[in-house]
Amino acid sequence: MTHPSSQVEFLNSPAYARLGLPFSEAVRVGNTVYLSGQLGNVPGKLELASGGIKAEARQTMENIKTTLAAHGLTMGHIVKCTVMLADMAEWGAFNEVYRSYFTGNMPARSAFGCSGLALGGRLEVECIAVIN
Repeated sequence: MTHPSSQVEFLNSPAYARLGLPFSEAVRVGNTVYLSGQLGNVPGKLELASGGIKAEARQTMENIKTTLAAHGLTMGHIVKCTVMLADMAEWGAFNEVYRSYFTGNMPARSAFGCSGLALGGRLEVECIAVIN
């Protein structure tokens, strides 16, 4: 669906739309794309990948890649990530996985601990991408 301003576009892939969540997968404003936060949920389901922080982190990053690909983008388009961790002691383990998803320049990033995430997740990552 397009916003009255032709500069704003609400992006939802068919797979995402089937989940029936009350927010857009991503929103494009001009050449900037704002991705909603991603959890480590199994694609098409509202259940988390099993195996702890590294498994959830991998699934989260794969979910981000899938969202980007659905809208013609790659991880190389990301310029900023915000990471929310249920346990800051898992920051190092998350970073091991996170690093493997980027080559060359790394996006700007913030990370903070929180007291709870949807589905009881261990982490959530939201990103901003720019289309050149």
